[in-house]
Amino acid sequence: MGFPTKNKGAILSRIATNDQHGENSEYFDGWKAYDKDPFHLSRNPHGIIQMGLAENQLCLDLIKDWVKENPKASICTLEGVHQFSDIANFQDYHGLKKFRQAIANFMGKARGGRVTFDPERVVMSGGATGANETIMFCLADPGDVFLIPSPYYAAFDRDLRWRTGVEIIPVPCSSSNNFKLTVEAVDWAYKKAQESNKKVKGLILTNPSNPLGTMLDKDTLTNLVRFVTRKNIHLVVDEIYAATVFAGGDFVSVAEVVNDVDISEVNVDLIHIVYSLSKDMGLPGFRVGIVYSYNDSVVSCARKMSSFGLVSSQTQLMLASMLSDDRFVDNFLMESSRRLGIRHKVFTTGLEKADISCLTSNAGLFAWMDLRHLLRDRNSFESEIELWHIIIDKVKLNVSPGSSFRCTEPGWFRVCFANMDDDTLHVALGRIQDFVSKNNNKIVEQISENDQVIQNNNAKKQNWRQSNLRLSFRRLYEDGLSSPGIMSPHSPLLRA
Repeated sequence: MGFPTKNKGAILSRIATNDQHGENSEYFDGWKAYDKDPFHLSRNPHGIIQMGLAENQLCLDLIKDWVKENPKASICTLEGVHQFSDIANFQDYHGLKKFRQAIANFMGKARGGRVTFDPERVVMSGGATGANETIMFCLADPGDVFLIPSPYYAAFDRDLRWRTGVEIIPVPCSSSNNFKLTVEAVDWAYKKAQESNKKVKGLILTNPSNPLGTMLDKDTLTNLVRFVTRKNIHLVVDEIYAATVFAGGDFVSVAEVVNDVDISEVNVDLIHIVYSLSKDMGLPGFRVGIVYSYNDSVVSCARKMSSFGLVSSQTQLMLASMLSDDRFVDNFLMESSRRLGIRHKVFTTGLEKADISCLTSNAGLFAWMDLRHLLRDRNSFESEIELWHIIIDKVKLNVSPGSSFRCTEPGWFRVCFANMDDDTLHVALGRIQDFVSKNNNKIVEQISENDQVIQNNNAKKQNWRQSNLRLSFRRLYEDGLSSPGIMSPHSPLLRA
């Protein structure tokens, strides 16, 4: 017999029960919907296709081949089991020396070999999620503010804020200049924060950008380094997509800028990098996150905190061997870029056939899809969520609405293209094309019927086109949708 309680939440901590995790956003709701009805080509062909997960599965065959060819790299094989006792025993939280060396070398290769990294500055963490939280704990106190260009990664609200108490102030970027970040925009946000008596501790960048798939040019990055130095605030650059570049030149790491900028214009103690193998190598399940700082005190503090999120020694052992194989790494990086470029081209070309455009991008595992022309009201985030519900529930695609990335303009959606096989991608493209190209005769018939109802109820209503442009997504959702795999509304009906 249990003890009665009036308030079960009262026995839990405020951190555990507060609403700052962000799990109630559409970004996570889409994942939940997918989990309930996951697509499978044969077992569940009408299920939801996961296009909300930025996962790189295009080169896993190369990693599997390496594992088969190098059984000594694992303590779970006959060839490697002799290492079991050494690896299974306690390991210092600095990490295996050969693992840190291999990570540092790989980080350099992923940036074109134009910069080197010191393995003594490599601090382990449980994925990029843990790395981002760790650097926040090191740099800021509860209530301190970090500026982040928006749209930004939807889970930053969880990773950076939930347990640290740090606040985020977006730096709004718009489609008017293709969402390009400027120093002027950062300075404006900085001044607004100061006017609100907020203590700004730093600027956080994702480069390449998630969700935009774009890269910061060297001049902009250099000017931002100078800006944070002048303001004496930190710069944290999340570079977890560094090796996903498939077109448009080389990725420029903040490490290159640190090396090239005049020493009088940069305070290296303010510069920090977050990295991971989740995206570049397609290994999110390995939970390999890295904090790399030019600040000795930050390295020391982060290493103490890493005790709460270490990478398993078994994983370190295997990856140290894999990433030290220069021939494999060079081939992997080249082939990954090639395959990502092909997949991006196939996907965006398929969208173009449905009259859907995307922001021009050259990196990442996703496209920033422009569906503004499909909104009931182009100025309404409510219309964006209505459209998102239709795409989830009827088109059966999990895509992420721009509002979950703090985009200031309704109608943009992040859609991931590298986490599925070719057959699934073609099914997804087919559903999207059906969504916007329904048979015109059926649309005209539906419009005419609705128009007649309106005219009968109120003779003073506006003309045929105006009345039908007011049709809400909810009416279409409830009355006009067809099979699970195919969408019935044609795009002109959804325009405002």
